[in-house]
Amino acid sequence: MLDRPPPPPILPGATHVRRRPALDMSVTGVVYLAMMLFMGAAAVNSQANLLFGVLGLMMGIGVVTYSINRLVLRKLAVTRVLPEHGVVGQHCVYTYEVTNNKRYWPSFSVTVAELDGADAFLRQPQGYLLHCAATMTAQVPCEVIPRRRGLHQLERYQIATSFPFGFVKRADTRKQRDSILIYPALADVNPRVLSLARSAENTGAQMRPRRGGNDEFYGVKEHRPGESPRFIYWRRSARTGTLVAKEMTHVSPPKLIILLDTFVPDDSNEACEAAERAIAMGASLASLALEAGMPVGLRVWSGDDLIQVMPTRGKRQRRDILTILARMPVNRKHDVQSLMDGADQQRPSGSTTYLITPRHVTLSLGEAARGGTIILSPASEQARAWFTFDPAVEFAVCSPVEVAPKGVKGQGSGKRKTPATSST
Repeated sequence: MLDRPPPPPILPGATHVRRRPALDMSVTGVVYLAMMLFMGAAAVNSQANLLFGVLGLMMGIGVVTYSINRLVLRKLAVTRVLPEHGVVGQHCVYTYEVTNNKRYWPSFSVTVAELDGADAFLRQPQGYLLHCAATMTAQVPCEVIPRRRGLHQLERYQIATSFPFGFVKRADTRKQRDSILIYPALADVNPRVLSLARSAENTGAQMRPRRGGNDEFYGVKEHRPGESPRFIYWRRSARTGTLVAKEMTHVSPPKLIILLDTFVPDDSNEACEAAERAIAMGASLASLALEAGMPVGLRVWSGDDLIQVMPTRGKRQRRDILTILARMPVNRKHDVQSLMDGADQQRPSGSTTYLITPRHVTLSLGEAARGGTIILSPASEQARAWFTFDPAVEFAVCSPVEVAPKGVKGQGSGKRKTPATSST
């Protein structure tokens, strides 16, 4: 308590991190110490044996408190069990596994709190352990709400206790390097957004028939040697004298190509908030389309690399796209025009392009004539109405710490270089 360092300054938008001193005394402990000093003064002044006895008892309680308080934290091993990922604005639970390596003595009333990486969450992550028996392992859940996307490093943590009487508080700082990936905020997307896909037709639910499948009758063709005889159209073959076979169809969902504009011209909160909202809209659209079974591709600038993900389906594609968007660095160089250059030549046939940009964009006459591009912008009231985000999500502070705008950087968090994502 005497050598307590001054608290670090709390910057705007930063998560408050409480770091306990290695040895401290609570208000109750200060009152108890004052009473013990008063009892000692009264015993010396009156020379009464009863007062000396009470003074010795109070001093013994203090010594026992100090010893037990120190014993509780000895030989405690803490391990984090982190989930694969989290989502901005959604509750996330990970677990501390606390192992008591003492042979006989249990541990009571232990608090585990994170010191590094806390700026990724709304509040400092911490869990409370009530009891852990000797040579046993207890699991402590920790519920957090992520507030920043990106890959966040969790290293230093602190275990603290004030057992048994709350007079003395002891804390121990330890290190264990772990990382957790936070996806951008995901919105409830209006189904009308997917119905705008130009490649979708009226056959089936957002499906387009193609030849070469086993679903429905498409037409007839000449039977070739080696093909399955079960598709031979015997009635037509008997009438014409030539073997013909039925040709069936299979339905395929429309392909979506997301062009995501993340250009931030300045460090203003408005520009950063619009860019973060656009990233969240792109992640929400990709997640909804992939869950609906549609192939989704992505084209976005990541630093000096133009990332192009070919459209395909599946959970792995969803994880890859959301990981790219989660670790997206700030874009200062490449505007929307550089994003759209060459996109039409590389677009697969039968696909629909969604251009998601933070600003109002007007297509040129050539681009409008080619068609097939749907513009979604946070600056549009209609587009914002199609994407319903949690009101608690603050897009002004959703960017990772290394790309956060000035004035909202997390306290005690230095700049870290984001690893460059290779083009695919």
